[in-house]
This record gives sequence, structure tokens and C-alpha cells, in this order.
Amino acid sequence: MGAVAGRFVTEPNRQLDDVRRQIDALDEQIVCLLNQRAGLVLDIGRLKAEAGIATYRPDREREVLDRVKAGNTGPLAERTLLAIYRELMSGSFSLEKPPRIAYLGPAGSYSHVAATRKFGATVEYEPLRHIDALFGEVEREHVDLAVVPIENTSGGGVVDSLDAFARHDVKVCAEIYLAVHHHLLGNLKLEEVRRVYSKAEVFPQCLRFLTDCGLIDKTIGVASTSAAAQQAASEPGAAAIGNELAAELFGLGKICDRIEDDPQNTTRFLVIGQSPAQPTGRDKTSLVFRAADRPGALVDVLDVFRQAQVNMTYIESRPGRVKKWEYAFFIDVEGHASDPVVEGAIEKIRPLCSELRVLGSFPRADEVL
Repeated sequence: MGAVAGRFVTEPNRQLDDVRRQIDALDEQIVCLLNQRAGLVLDIGRLKAEAGIATYRPDREREVLDRVKAGNTGPLAERTLLAIYRELMSGSFSLEKPPRIAYLGPAGSYSHVAATRKFGATVEYEPLRHIDALFGEVEREHVDLAVVPIENTSGGGVVDSLDAFARHDVKVCAEIYLAVHHHLLGNLKLEEVRRVYSKAEVFPQCLRFLTDCGLIDKTIGVASTSAAAQQAASEPGAAAIGNELAAELFGLGKICDRIEDDPQNTTRFLVIGQSPAQPTGRDKTSLVFRAADRPGALVDVLDVFRQAQVNMTYIESRPGRVKKWEYAFFIDVEGHASDPVVEGAIEKIRPLCSELRVLGSFPRADEVL
């Protein structure tokens, strides 16, 4: 019995050792190949520097990730491979010229989460306290890129970002979809909460919870969800609505988790910079315009896109800054601004608008991070 028992103990261990040796050998090959790839990245960095080309190329990023998805036969999940390659590209940035990326801070905000999931851990990040500052720093070229929230599936458009586009000359070069789960954070019991801090756009996303718990009249808007967590950590009777990263950074517990009304809650972010993105074949173009001051002007503009069969994926309006009761309209359409059909539609609407700006074309985000 001892010999039999011994065989059952040792043979699986030998099999495990054999498989582990195969894994170790593959790891050696993977590390070698990654460093060979890094050597080519250094060559690319030198060529980009000589040609004055920006380090971040969203069109090239899309191409690489599409190739990864197409070549994946399993068993690794697509999401896993994409995360690995995003971090690999982040490391590649550091070998060329690490882009400096701003986000709405302080650390722990949803913008921070979106930025790190998009660009990885190796690039340089700069938290800023206000959305307008993100646009200003890009415009002054103090940072290369900035990640700005633009809309949420529950709360709608982010008005601070929309208004900033009207004031600053920047280009949209990428978009990010982030799955958003809100938690009530604090170091107190639910019945002890006297004030709830968060970014104003977050409260409508948690309206059912706040109403049911009697907290709807205790909400206070602040610049960001991370600023809210920071406030809740230092103020008795205060809680915050934020994410797990903010809870960890500021030493807060979860009073209630996943309090968003919509479990599919998603926030869309735009990446702004100074360099336009090249066409990928799966693009969007962002525009802002003011329709001429006459009856039916807006309908005429929108009808141009209908007749050209250019699909509109987003529209939002904001009060204009020039005349009372005049509105700026922000739209996204499918296609790149250099595509003949899209370019033709844009030229047709120019005489129908008192003002028109192409904010940028960028690869369409196909996955939620």
C-alpha cells in the first residue's frame, strides 16, 4: 500500500514539474521576444523624434489591439490579452518619450482609473483639480494629453467638458468607455451620514439609492469623486460616493457598495491633445457648431448628415457665449473627417452655421474598460 500510495503522491508531482519547466522555458522566450520588440520600439522612437511625430498614435494603438484580438485563439480571454498589451504599450512609451497625461484629480477619481486602464502604469500622470485646467494645460502644451469625462449613460453630458471645448483649441484623438460602479464610502454607519460629497454628475446616477436612504437632500457637489473621498476622510458625519481606488487611497470603508441605479452604468471619456489621429476605418468625428439664426437652421444641418447617410451617434447642446438664447451643438458622427462622404457633409453644413469647428477624428472604442 505504501508503494502504491507513494506512486500516487510522486507521479503527479513529476508531471507538475514537467509542465512547470515548459512554462519556465516559454517565459524565457517571452522575455527575450519582449526585449527584441523593445529594441524596435527604440528605433521607432528615434525615427519619430527625427520626423517630429507625436509619441502617442491612437490609430496605431487601434491597429495593434485589433491584431491581438484577431490572433487570439484562447484559452486566454480577449480582455486579458488586451490588458497585457495596453501595459506593454505603456512600457514602450517610456522607451520613446513618455507622454505626460493629465486627468481630473486628485488621485482616485474615475478619470484616474480611466487614464491608467487606457495608458498603463509607465507613463507620467498629472492630476488637476478642474476640467478647464485639463484643456488649458493641453492647449499650452504643458501636458501631451488629457483624459476628460464627456458623458454618462445615466447622467448625460458633462457640462464642464462641453463648455471647455468652446473656450480651448484642442483636438479629440481617442475615446474611452469605463464601466462605473459607485460606492458610498466613509468610516461611519449609514444612519450617521449627515453629508454626502461627490461630483455633481454622480448624484443622478444614484438617485434611487439616495432617495430611499433619505440622503437626497444631503448631497454636496465637489470638483471630483476623489476630492469627495478626501473630504469624507477628514470630516465627521461625511460620506462620499466614489470608487474602490479612492476608498483605498483615503482609508475609507464601503458603507454600501454598487449603489448606481443602472448596473450597466458607463462613462465615456475623451482623450484630448494637439495631434490628430489618422484614419483606421472605424472612426468617429466630433464637431461643435452654432446654427444660423433663422427658422429651421438646425434641422437643415442635421438633414445634411441624413442625406449623406452619415450616422450621428451623439448630440448635446449648451448655451452660447455670444448671444442670449443661442446654443452650441456638439455632435459625433461615424467616420473620419478625411473620409470623402464625411468631409463632403461638413463642407455642406459650413454655410448653414454661424460657427463650425471640427474637434477631431479618432478611433472608435470597441470595448468597455
